[in-house]
Amino acid sequence: MSVTVEELKALTGTTVVDARGTSCPGPILAAKKAVRGVSSGAVMEVLATDSGTLKDLPAWAKKMGHEYLGHYEDSGYLRLFLKMK
Repeated sequence: MSVTVEELKALTGTTVVDARGTSCPGPILAAKKAVRGVSSGAVMEVLATDSGTLKDLPAWAKKMGHEYLGHYEDSGYLRLFLKMK
């Protein structure tokens, strides 16, 4: 699924995980912890300042069966979106 930046900006994450200021593996650990409370089909938004998250989060999502929708940069941090399986 290819999602445009405009479509991502219109998405509202059911669950927002704020991992800004943490370095690898902080954002992934925060997402793993939060995923337990997210229902299937819901969107999780991860906020991160660590650029390594751009590589790590899609890989983790694929491994777990979630769908990585994409990301965009917003005021010095990243907003990444996942659709839960």
